Amino acid sequence: MLINLPLSLITSLQQIKGFDEKSFIEVHQSGAQLTSVRLNPNKSTNYYSLWETAERVAWSSQGLYLKERPSFTLDPLFHAGAYYVQEASSMFLEEALKQTVDLSAPLKVLDLCAAPGGKSTLIQSLISTESLLVSNEVIKARVNILAENISKWGAANVVVTNNDPKDFQRLEQFFDVIVVDAPCSGSGLFRKDPNAINEWSDHNVALCAQRQQRILADILPSLKEGGIVIYSTCSYSFSEDEAIADWMVTEMGCQSLKLNLHSDWGIVETRTTDSAAFGYRFYPDKVKGEGFFIAAFKKGDAENTISRNQKPKEKKGSEKLGNKELEIVKPWLNNNQELLFFKQLEDVLAIPTTMEEDFKMIKSTMYIKKAGVKLGSIIRNELIPAHDLAISIILHPTVPRLEVDLETALQYLRKADIKIDSELRGWVLLTYQQLPVGWIKAMSNRINNYYPKEWRILNK
Repeated sequence: MLINLPLSLITSLQQIKGFDEKSFIEVHQSGAQLTSVRLNPNKSTNYYSLWETAERVAWSSQGLYLKERPSFTLDPLFHAGAYYVQEASSMFLEEALKQTVDLSAPLKVLDLCAAPGGKSTLIQSLISTESLLVSNEVIKARVNILAENISKWGAANVVVTNNDPKDFQRLEQFFDVIVVDAPCSGSGLFRKDPNAINEWSDHNVALCAQRQQRILADILPSLKEGGIVIYSTCSYSFSEDEAIADWMVTEMGCQSLKLNLHSDWGIVETRTTDSAAFGYRFYPDKVKGEGFFIAAFKKGDAENTISRNQKPKEKKGSEKLGNKELEIVKPWLNNNQELLFFKQLEDVLAIPTTMEEDFKMIKSTMYIKKAGVKLGSIIRNELIPAHDLAISIILHPTVPRLEVDLETALQYLRKADIKIDSELRGWVLLTYQQLPVGWIKAMSNRINNYYPKEWRILNK
């Protein structure tokens, strides 16, 4: 496969540490494609044995390289949230967080540019159940897929928002950690998506660098003093990578943080000229992954942390459940986590009790697309369970379940009629390889398929 890399890009990389023009061009021309996935540690099942022989991603506790790319659309485990298909280089976020943050502490984390959800699901797997993850996407058209992937991951301690970076200034010094996987010119994806070459230009690189500075400047007021920023791009361009790192130190007063690397990982550590800031480059001829850049920073000085007593402004539209409603809801849920229940219009939602005050603050200042786990709606003293509940990790293990084969699971995921020989009646959780895929309602003469219409697979 012939890929004509932009000459101006090649020229601009000549003086950057780790760049080898010959091998860089060769790996792009090779046509080699990598497929990597990251397992959901909260949804362990026997299917792991199928991938026991897969090669591990060196810098990821749950990352695997697959020998070939299967049809994920036709894998019920993919729809059940057992794993996320993620590019291997970007999984290095795990190392960046582990080396800069006490992940056992209760944290408030913002994933600012989160869609479609790869880094958010990774972050959720690392933080404690007492922590809060705000997963934000500024582009309205991309929020639905983000909310869907967060739902599939199954956790209750995530809020999905749809806000501009500057909106978070209303949450002054609120977050302990902010992850900014910034919109970029995309040169790191040329091997994966050769069509991206047609959209690349030096002008676009300059525009992206300006946007990246604006995003970071807008979001920093919402980070606590001593808080951590993880910045990343899928670009090779100096002005989007090291130049931004320099700017974070010299103009924004942040401290650059060094990350420890294993020599056999192939990741290249760079230092900027002006501030000696650390950056980490992933070249596809040196690592088993696509092009990527990441850098970590600390805001100000943790010893000078300023405490802000912000009070949320209550918004109408939600109310806590009454005792009678709680009696209807609680039998559906496990007892592993203390949860707070409230109604949003007709929906019953559940969030960890540790999130209550933080959730009020976010709700009073941000547009929320999804909060916690939607349990369903209460109609005539019965919970009509939501799909979110079916694929969550807070569902009680004694809820009636029915294991089905691959073809039945796929028919269900197509929202087609399914035939099942079972004496179970009422709400039943359909499972495949022991993992929930969604609700059916079994009656004496038919089975009602409650898989979300907007999620159904169209592949026959």
